[in-house]
Amino acid sequence: MFKRQALEKREMSTLPKPSMHSSSRDDAVQLNRAFKGLGCDTAVVVNVLGNRNASQRDSIQQEYETLFSDDLKKQLALELHGHLKKAVLLWMKSPVERDVTTLRQALTGPIIDIKTATEIICNRISSQIRQIKQVYTPTFGTLLEYDIGYHTSGDHRKFLLAYIDTTRYDGPEIERVLVEEDAIAISKIEVKKSGMDESAFIQIFTERSSAHLAALASAYHKMFRKELRKTIKRETSGNFKYALLTILEYAVDPTKHYATMLRKAMKGLGTDDSTLIRILATRAEIDLQKIKEEYLKKYKRPLVEVVHSDTSGYYRAFLLSLLGSKF
Repeated sequence: MFKRQALEKREMSTLPKPSMHSSSRDDAVQLNRAFKGLGCDTAVVVNVLGNRNASQRDSIQQEYETLFSDDLKKQLALELHGHLKKAVLLWMKSPVERDVTTLRQALTGPIIDIKTATEIICNRISSQIRQIKQVYTPTFGTLLEYDIGYHTSGDHRKFLLAYIDTTRYDGPEIERVLVEEDAIAISKIEVKKSGMDESAFIQIFTERSSAHLAALASAYHKMFRKELRKTIKRETSGNFKYALLTILEYAVDPTKHYATMLRKAMKGLGTDDSTLIRILATRAEIDLQKIKEEYLKKYKRPLVEVVHSDTSGYYRAFLLSLLGSKF
């Protein structure tokens, strides 16, 4: 145990302090040097790319292609390995590229991951869904609707297809009367002999804004003394239930939603590295600081500390850089 800690400490001590004032050209040159010779100077890759914002990363890629007539992402794919490779490559993509790549892998990869596909779709607003669809087809030569339809079924399929085909208002204003009408509609859902009529859930959760759904959860509890989340869990099942809960939890409190997902990814034996990487890479430049605060509040332990204990080596160093921390 102590030997391992000493080795990890020594390995981390080899990481040079990042230069926060380096130019994109200098960064491109550093990365190219890191790729030369036998092996890769991974410390340089981690410290340069893990400490640059989206605009800087784009500039580095442009400079790299200009200087060396090569694609930086392709070179990174050749030089890096394992979880670190996956994390860095996802970090180097634009938000929409991350979404379409992850969606395609989740829907058609060697291991179909419907929950990941559902989570991405259900946490995106209408404008983001439109961007995803616009990029998905030319990138993969097929429609997102086709891949969803082929790999999902039943009410879950109906729901996802309706969700990506519906334009929703995404502002903060709500109509109180409509909120109460929706609460009443959900309260009337009953299990029939022929099966559950899911149409009310599908209509409400595909057509309403996040602000509306958050208000709906509050109104439902006030009007019927029941939690909407518990009603969904009781009245639905499988991936359809997961989709509804994902949308509701994100609408009510996005930071709590992601804090909970991170907890599940690192709880118990083993780590769900795919989920850990996806959340840290996609939220780092949006609301990761708030997620860290929520994680500490909810689970009484710093997120940085948990990530540190569940990862190792340069992979750990890279994730910690996204979290804005160094060990």
